[in-house]
Amino acid sequence: MRWLLPAAGGVVALAAASLFVGVSDVTMGSLFSPGGSDEAVQILLASRLPRTLALVLAGTAMAVSGLILQMLARNKFVEPSTAGTAESAVFGMLMVTLLAPGTPIIGRMLVASLCALAGTTLFLAILRRMPLRSPLVVPLVGLMLGAVITASTEFVAYRYDLMQSVRAWETGDFSGVLRGRYELLWISGVLTAVAYAAADRFTVAGLGEDFTTNLGLDYRRVVALGLVIVSLVTAAVIATCGMIPFLGLVVPNLVSLMHGDNMRRSLPWVALTGAGLVLACDIAGRLVIHPYEIPIGTTMGVVGSGLFLYLLLRRNAGGTGRAA
Repeated sequence: MRWLLPAAGGVVALAAASLFVGVSDVTMGSLFSPGGSDEAVQILLASRLPRTLALVLAGTAMAVSGLILQMLARNKFVEPSTAGTAESAVFGMLMVTLLAPGTPIIGRMLVASLCALAGTTLFLAILRRMPLRSPLVVPLVGLMLGAVITASTEFVAYRYDLMQSVRAWETGDFSGVLRGRYELLWISGVLTAVAYAAADRFTVAGLGEDFTTNLGLDYRRVVALGLVIVSLVTAAVIATCGMIPFLGLVVPNLVSLMHGDNMRRSLPWVALTGAGLVLACDIAGRLVIHPYEIPIGTTMGVVGSGLFLYLLLRRNAGGTGRAA
């Protein structure tokens, strides 16, 4: 844990860099110069600072959500976008937009979280009835479930001319985050703290229902708490900035390579790595084709898929070595 403080310093440095990357001229000089200070300060407070806070909160919460799901499903290749959670949240957002368009954003998030909870519960119920639960079959089941939900969502969206809204929820993008449009993500920050408080319970639950019950814990209650956290976090992130792929999948796996599967020990690292990875991908997306911007859903998809392939190849290489 001696490297935790330097890692936190690295995330703070990335957050500071994020404040000064963009089309508008916001520099330390422009903030304190007599002529342009008012405009630069306004841009900083209304756009850059909310965006940076949203990046940190979303990255932290989604990475921790992936860790919780992996514990509950007892599979390293599960996260909100491979368990039907994110797709169900998008379906909920579509339904409330279609049936009650005047609903405030907090109401939309709650409906989306209920749908996400239902989708994740269905995924776990399917897993319990599977005779074969190999590490790669489990996420395939989640991907198929998510594909069915996405197909249903897009069918309804196409019928009612809401495909543009669905695409916005399915593609992560922080370019529209402004002051007054990201505050839902503070709920994700609170839920991350709750997850840390219950980390030992999630670690025990990851060892199975029988083991958890023998230790005197209510397995179903622990699972319910984890599902509620994951559903609310996923809904809040999608309602604010859209879906961020691979984040909850690769970050917990990378951290577990160094710190094992004890959730209380690894959760701070997962949170910092998730925040740092999202910040780095967002900064890269703003710089690659400056002054234009690549959405973080695209940059994170490229980086995340590369890391995922590395994890798969590393796992296969390890398995080959043990068999020999």
